Amino acid sequence: MDLFEELREIGVDVDDGIDRVMGNAGLYRRMLVKLCEMLKNLPAESAFDEDDISVLIEKIHAVKGSTGNLSVTPLYIAYMEILTLLRENKPKRAKAVFEDILPVQNKIIACIEKCMQ
Repeated sequence: MDLFEELREIGVDVDDGIDRVMGNAGLYRRMLVKLCEMLKNLPAESAFDEDDISVLIEKIHAVKGSTGNLSVTPLYIAYMEILTLLRENKPKRAKAVFEDILPVQNKIIACIEKCMQ
């Protein structure tokens, strides 16, 4: 099974993502690798417990945008909710959503890394 097939099984709208980069599947793959790096560099769950969450909001906003642009739908939906909760000053609820999406996120990262080697 190739990368795109595996991502489709996880819920990524690969076809829409490729359409968003004007049909350039190679560019889409490269952007997925960049997204993978971005996801791996996100702060840990402990960042949700800090008093100043402004940096976390910035990072989550960037991830939300990237996942939306690439049609990585499961992550986009989760990060949109996380961002809303953080902006509403509900970091504990945001952390719970983050923890819930981590298994899916890790599966997407593993899929991208495996297929890019």
